[in-house]
Amino acid sequence: MARNKNAHGNRQQNKKRRETLFAYSWSLPSLVLILLIVIFPILYTGYISMTNMNIYHWNNYEFIGLENYKDALLVFDNGFLTALLVTILWTVVNMVLQLVIAFIMATLLNIKGLRLRNVYRTLLIFPWAMPGYVSILLWKTGMFNSQFGLLNQWMIRLGMEPVRWLGSDVIAFISCTTVNLWLALPFMITIIDGALQSVDRSFYESALLDGATWLERTRYITVPMIRPIIAPSVMITTFTTFKQFDVIYLLTQQVGSKTGANIHTILTYAYEKAFITNNYGYSSAISILIFGMLLVFSLVTNGRKEESR
Repeated sequence: MARNKNAHGNRQQNKKRRETLFAYSWSLPSLVLILLIVIFPILYTGYISMTNMNIYHWNNYEFIGLENYKDALLVFDNGFLTALLVTILWTVVNMVLQLVIAFIMATLLNIKGLRLRNVYRTLLIFPWAMPGYVSILLWKTGMFNSQFGLLNQWMIRLGMEPVRWLGSDVIAFISCTTVNLWLALPFMITIIDGALQSVDRSFYESALLDGATWLERTRYITVPMIRPIIAPSVMITTFTTFKQFDVIYLLTQQVGSKTGANIHTILTYAYEKAFITNNYGYSSAISILIFGMLLVFSLVTNGRKEESR
């Protein structure tokens, strides 16, 4: 009897092994593709980050350990820490403005009896539907141009002096933020608009009977009800804003058309070190640091989600 049980158990184990091997054999092409496209570049970048590879040491580079990481994190004049602070400021400012403005716009779209509601929603989606590259260059040439830009034309007609919108750091940062809001707000408005429509109106009716103000209804009903719906979108937008490249680069740092502003996020900084100064080892170290930051942020946010369940 015991032998029969052992034989049956062995057969079950062999069957499970065969099923596991069969599953892995079907998954092998995808795993190899992931290894070549994702894992290998990360590992190779990590290796290059520990060398002095640059335009002068392309083939005869040497292993220097963590020197590139020390230069990035401990030497303030190298610019990485400044770029990191700018990136954090860029992310916080854009996310706060996006949430506030999108919430206000979505609330206005849900006003009872609003006419042409669908027309307004379509118009608000338009900036999001346009290719980002086209929108950014249209803003740069059509709005921010020092001589022919629409903003300066309006200012001249009002008797004011024209402004170099992309010529200094502070004004350029504000201009870049404006363009990023133009590109990102439609998505956030759409998400919050849909979330607001999912809230049961009976809660508001009960609150009105109890004499609750608009601010109290927003604080105690609207925000708690829509938070679980918009939270994933906020996380995604935070990631994309943190690793923003195209807006700041195309508006201020594009090679051959720099505007004079010295704004760098960590991605534009890494790009400059890799493809302008050709310091590949140092730029690889910056890339690994960026990857580590995003990985930690992802783990923290996922951990909080698990705790809140």
